[in-house]
Amino acid sequence: MKENPLYPELNQLFGVYLNEDCSYWGSTIEAIVGCYKRDSSTESIKDILVEIESFRKAHSDHLDAAFEEAYGSQFDPKLWSHTTASFLDELKHLLSA
Repeated sequence: MKENPLYPELNQLFGVYLNEDCSYWGSTIEAIVGCYKRDSSTESIKDILVEIESFRKAHSDHLDAAFEEAYGSQFDPKLWSHTTASFLDELKHLLSA
């Protein structure tokens, strides 16, 4: 995973929680994201929501390729029955709940 300084919270989420060791945190995206939320400050949650939107806007014409380059070595949305776009939508939903 290439750490991007523009997305420190996304780097944290994929580097620690949604990676090859994600089963440590849970067996569903909901459970894993719940652990991230539990361990993160309110400010971090707000920041990651902004980062998700920024990532989408910055890579709107090549979202799948940009996500694969940034986080593909750690996480593949297809393995969880998501597209990149639907996965980012799910993240926003879970983090906003």
